[in-house]
Amino acid sequence: MDSHRKIALVVGALFIIATVTAILTIAFLSNTLETPLNFDTVSENESQIVMAVLFWIILAVSVAGIGFMMYPIIKKYHEGFALGYISFRLVESVCILISSIALLSLLTISKEYVGGTLEAIYYQPSGNLLLALQNWSFEIGTLIFLGLGGFFIYYPLYELKLVPRVLTIWGIIGAACVLLYGLLGLFGLTADSVTLNILAAPIAIQEMVFAVWLIAKGFNSPDKKS
Repeated sequence: MDSHRKIALVVGALFIIATVTAILTIAFLSNTLETPLNFDTVSENESQIVMAVLFWIILAVSVAGIGFMMYPIIKKYHEGFALGYISFRLVESVCILISSIALLSLLTISKEYVGGTLEAIYYQPSGNLLLALQNWSFEIGTLIFLGLGGFFIYYPLYELKLVPRVLTIWGIIGAACVLLYGLLGLFGLTADSVTLNILAAPIAIQEMVFAVWLIAKGFNSPDKKS
């Protein structure tokens, strides 16, 4: 088995792991992080939050791994694109870890609130700050940097014809959709889950199809038409 085939298998598996863990995290947190913040709800759902954080850690490792594994492939087109892609994926990974730490800290404060070990004046401001940090770090990491990174992987793959071009065009469109949502969110122009689901669906589905293709077929030879 040549090195490109091994890379394709690993990257395909990492894409599947990243997509599945992201979805599972949303499922675990769907009824936990309410607005306005409810410390009782957070404390009561400790196990769900811990599981979500574990999945976030797996997600962070997966996206960083994809960046490292794809570096030698993208470098064949342009080293700047390769460095850009690995950089965006590393920043995305760091943002996810920051979000995880903020969520665990929020859980700690919530348990102390329920136990009555903190002064009441510190509860809400500290909790709101941690919730905002968790939301913004995760949104910036998984929307803005995910979207930016998408251009740095799919355009080189489009030019090199290493996978069917329909997959790379689909990836570019999906990256543009999540980047758009992330930028709109920065300006407070959208915050509803329906819009997020619509704009995130193209890249979520594409990454699964892309992953299956890499596992089943691998990368095309550079001179193979797609």
